[in-house]
Amino acid sequence: MKKDDCIFCKIANGEIPSRTVYEDEKFRVILDLGPATKGHALILPKEHADNLFELPEEIAAEVLPVAKKVADKIKANLHCDGLNLVQNNGEIAGQTVMHFHMHMIPRYENDGQKILWKPGEPSSEELDATLKQILQA
Repeated sequence: MKKDDCIFCKIANGEIPSRTVYEDEKFRVILDLGPATKGHALILPKEHADNLFELPEEIAAEVLPVAKKVADKIKANLHCDGLNLVQNNGEIAGQTVMHFHMHMIPRYENDGQKILWKPGEPSSEELDATLKQILQA
C-alpha cells in the first residue's frame, strides 16, 4: 500500500520522475540524487513500509535478488572495485526518509568514502551475555 505523503512511494510508483536503473512490479531502483560514489542507487519497494521492522517478509525476501541483478549491471558497466549494501533503520541509524530502502554504493579504489565502522573489543563474557539477551523468549 502506498502512503500519500511519502516521497519514496511517489518515486517508486512513477508519480515523480527518477533516473530508473531497474523496475519490476514490486521495486524501482533509482540513482541517488546525492551519491556517495558514481552509480550510487537506491532500491525502493513500491509498497510502503517505514523500515525493516515493518517490511513484509515476502518483500524482504526479494530485496537481495533485486540487489544482485543491479549489482551485476553496475559492476559490468561502471567497473567498480567493490560495492556496499547499506540499509538504515530509524533516525539514530542514519535513516532520513522513512520508507524502507537499500543503498547500493559502488566502491572505487581511492574514492574517499568511509562506510566502515570501528570494531569494538567485547570480552567473551559480554558476547555470551549479549547472545543470551538476544535469544531470550
